[in-house]
Amino acid sequence: MQVVLAAVAGENPFTPKGYVVRYWKKQISNNLPEPSFLLDKASPLTAAEYASFYKLVDDQNALSTHLPDFCTKANLICFPDLSPSLEKHMDNVDFATYLNKNFTNYGGDRLGGVDSFKNYSDGDNVVSDDFRRYSRDATGHNEKFTSYATEVNMADQSFSGYGTASTGSDGEFSNYNHGVNVPNLRFTEYADSSNGRKQTFTEYTTDTNAGDQTFTSYGKNGNGATNEFTNYGKNSNVMGSNFKNYGKTGNGGNDTFTSYGDETNNPQNTFKNYGAEGNSAVESFKSYRSDSNVGSDDFHSYGKQSNAAQMDFATYAQDVTDGSTKFSGYGEDASAETVDFKQYGPNTTFKAYAKEGVTFASYTNESAAAAASLAAKGKKVNRWAVEPGKFFREEMLKSGSVMPMPDIRDKMPRRSFLPRAIVTKLPFSTSKIDELKNIFHAGNDSSMTSMLVNSLKECERAPSPGETKRCVASIEDMIDFATSVLGRNVAVHTTENTQGSNGNITIGQVKGINGGNVTKSVSCHQSLFPYLVYYCHSVPKVRVYEADILDPESKARINHGVAICHLDTSSWSPGHGAFIALGSGPGKIEVCHWIFENDMTWTVAD
Repeated sequence: MQVVLAAVAGENPFTPKGYVVRYWKKQISNNLPEPSFLLDKASPLTAAEYASFYKLVDDQNALSTHLPDFCTKANLICFPDLSPSLEKHMDNVDFATYLNKNFTNYGGDRLGGVDSFKNYSDGDNVVSDDFRRYSRDATGHNEKFTSYATEVNMADQSFSGYGTASTGSDGEFSNYNHGVNVPNLRFTEYADSSNGRKQTFTEYTTDTNAGDQTFTSYGKNGNGATNEFTNYGKNSNVMGSNFKNYGKTGNGGNDTFTSYGDETNNPQNTFKNYGAEGNSAVESFKSYRSDSNVGSDDFHSYGKQSNAAQMDFATYAQDVTDGSTKFSGYGEDASAETVDFKQYGPNTTFKAYAKEGVTFASYTNESAAAAASLAAKGKKVNRWAVEPGKFFREEMLKSGSVMPMPDIRDKMPRRSFLPRAIVTKLPFSTSKIDELKNIFHAGNDSSMTSMLVNSLKECERAPSPGETKRCVASIEDMIDFATSVLGRNVAVHTTENTQGSNGNITIGQVKGINGGNVTKSVSCHQSLFPYLVYYCHSVPKVRVYEADILDPESKARINHGVAICHLDTSSWSPGHGAFIALGSGPGKIEVCHWIFENDMTWTVAD
């Protein structure tokens, strides 16, 4: 839908929004009013605030000092600064519904007792929690985290010295980070040198999107430790997990991963020194990364130089669409080791692995092309690659068609653009990452640092063949890029709302943009950054449509959607989700999709 605003009544011309309105009128040659949905993304700063922060940005240290005020008034993503605390918590505690805390020396040297955290940082937008020396040297001290940081947008949580040198304690995380958009979780010296400690993670980061979990020195030098991960990362999208020195030089450890990474999309999991030099360890992965889509797993020095270890992978990477797994130094130089792989999946390589005591059974080799063939026959394939309605054929865009609609809701945190005059003074390159980290108070390995680096790398990536691309950090920059590709007679389109998501819809009246002729467009998609940044790129040989979306039962209009159909797919990968969903290959069919919430496409105006 091309959304417009008749007038910006009462808007101060010296606010950032006022500048955008004037720029639109200057640069766009037609008489179309400013698009309301785009104007709503302009900076909310008042004229006075704009002037004040404009002066501060010349001195980046001054801006960093005023960061909390800047983030609040400019509507940015920023994590709260947590000050260190010297307070000790030696008694039983019961915390309910709290947020953004720093616990230092929490439960250290405790003898017995139970600490309970219920609805811990639950349901908030940006969460930052820090536990230092948590339950260190405790005996028989139990901790329970129930509904830990569930349904939040961005979670940045750090446990340093968690359970180090503790004895006979139980730690339990239930419903841990369920439904989080961008989790970043760090456990450092996790249960190092502990004795008989049991740690349970149930529903660990399930249904999450684009996050990372790091366990450093996990269970290193432990004795008789039991660790259980159940439904670890299940149904998650682009999740990375990193275990360093996991169970290294441990004695009698027992670790179980059940439904580890099942049904995930593009999981990236790394285990370094996993069980290396351990004694009598039992490691079990059940239903490991089954039904996942692409992704990779890397085990370095897995069980290397261990003694009497038993390792069991059951239903390992079954029904995987593409992806790879690598074991380096697997069981190498180990003594009396037993390793069993049952029903393990494709693209798995073993380098320098033990020649004795290792059993492989029921190897499955299925390529993306085979998965596409299964999809064409109506058989099961990975759900991430074929979300119903994510891709469809152009013939479906006709009145009366009934089709599924994917979840088009925007999962990113709500932010605003910065004014162009401010954003042009801020560093925006990987070569200046230290300056950016200073401005936004980003620690090493933090969510903020990952956000900055990942988005900048994508912006600096060379364009694909035939692609023209640019990352834009202001509305004015977006206007400039769109008009440089399409000319000054342009219009911008987006889907009206998110109704119809995750259900069946009926197509109502359909209108082809530019008369339904083959055209080109500029599509813009959000990048995750403290302020709004869009990745915009030219898309040649497309047809763009607007369509009324109806409730299939009542036939009432519930949405007005914008869809784009790519007519030339010859350069797409054979394993692209569109071909898995639609059962074809590059260059053989056109592929259509909806414009999701807060994404947009620019065309020549009708």
